[in-house]
Amino acid sequence: MLQPSGKRRQPEGPPAEIVVFAANAMALSISLGLELQLVLEVKENLEKGHAGLPQGKNGRDDDAMILWFLKDRKFSVEDTIVKLTRAIKWREEFGVSNLSEESVKSIYETGKAYLHDFTDVDGRSVLVVVASKHFPEKHDAVEDQKLCVFLIEKALRKLPDDLGEILVIVDLRGFRPENADFMFLKLINCCSPSILKVRFCDADAVRNDYFKEDTVPEAFKGLL
Repeated sequence: MLQPSGKRRQPEGPPAEIVVFAANAMALSISLGLELQLVLEVKENLEKGHAGLPQGKNGRDDDAMILWFLKDRKFSVEDTIVKLTRAIKWREEFGVSNLSEESVKSIYETGKAYLHDFTDVDGRSVLVVVASKHFPEKHDAVEDQKLCVFLIEKALRKLPDDLGEILVIVDLRGFRPENADFMFLKLINCCSPSILKVRFCDADAVRNDYFKEDTVPEAFKGLL
């Protein structure tokens, strides 16, 4: 679900050219005992009804992954099983575990998206998307998807265990009709936790509200 964040000041001055949103799986919490009980219930149901799914990391018996989806599905066991089963099957079919920097090198070098070296002021991994460098008619859609998934996976691995949120900055400066493509947002919503909040702002707000002076992404330094 998309909602205005309402938590930070609204920018003044230049038109909004930056979209900032966060994908979050940790918005709801319950007691540890109940969490463990629900994780076990999901595991037992998957073992009985979907024994053919892979096991291990990101498999049907991965406690951390199960808990992640439970929180995303507001601790509904039935909804978690449906979404988790679909996600595990998709990961296997898409070959997520085989993605590497080498496998996405050519599309990564377009500069259309990258993982920032530093976290934001709240400790979140930061994924930057440069819309003006994305040309869906010229770039292979499957390669775009691989890059998107690879960067999301990399961003999630950088997060501490108690933080399930990624900050995504979509830079719309220089955006033209030939750059239009909503596949990236669809992939995030499908393959990672639900998008909870969206904010339209300018580069000044990005610098002042989300980063320290020495951690601002290079593309947003010194811009008004």
